[in-house]
Amino acid sequence: MKRFPITRGSIVAWTLAPCLFAAGLPVGLAQSSAGEVPRLADGHPDLSGTWDNGSGIEFVRPRQEGASICISGCGPAAGAPPAGAPRRAGPPPVPDRPKYREEFQARVAALDASQVRDDPVLRCFPPGVPRIGPPDKIVQRVGEVAFLYDDVSGNFFRVVPTDGRAHAENVEPGFLGHAVGRWEEDTLVVEAINFNGDTWLTDDGSFHTENLRVVERLSRDADTLTWHATVYDPDVLAEPWALRPRTAVLTDVEVAEAPPCIERDIDHMVDDSSHDNPR
Repeated sequence: MKRFPITRGSIVAWTLAPCLFAAGLPVGLAQSSAGEVPRLADGHPDLSGTWDNGSGIEFVRPRQEGASICISGCGPAAGAPPAGAPRRAGPPPVPDRPKYREEFQARVAALDASQVRDDPVLRCFPPGVPRIGPPDKIVQRVGEVAFLYDDVSGNFFRVVPTDGRAHAENVEPGFLGHAVGRWEEDTLVVEAINFNGDTWLTDDGSFHTENLRVVERLSRDADTLTWHATVYDPDVLAEPWALRPRTAVLTDVEVAEAPPCIERDIDHMVDDSSHDNPR
């Protein structure tokens, strides 16, 4: 197996840090004490911190039937043998994939077959939501939370208001959509809409329309963050898609600036390789 790890870095962390500090946002780790969850002045859990969610990118040669290039969340599935151990007998883990209406299944299959040519992420486009996965860093204050990401195609951020405001109007559709958040007891619920149609939901051609809506739920238990996401796109999906939950652990390894994504540099990595992706 040949592994190309993504550098855990984020240029926006350094770009935004002075502004966040000036605005009163905590820029350090909000580490819990004796298993307790830290809280802000409004009583809500403080999700701030750098979170190791196991993101990475792996390539395996040759391309295998039903496999795809794994962009993020590429750690071994629960119960998987350690690296270097022989594979267990039996079928591989069932991939976590949305279910499409019958008339769109052929298009998904065609995009999957041409992933190495057509995957937007491998051409330096933003990954979209929920494909980008849980945030690598969270910076939170009362009424607002910032998510920072480091992905194979670059650095990204989302600023999510949690003060009760509605979605912004007259905003151009974007790769990461427009998000607002609310608290349901100790769970942060983030709803994103207003996406463009230029990203995939997963690594295997799972496209979506501009009517995509994604609801993420983030909760903290001591130094563990749990991320759930549910995808709604009735124009193409047969039913809402609830992704398998992902967990991240608080880390003291700070994010740093990642190298820019340049398509010609990615080309040498995309050589019809693949990875069994159980996400």
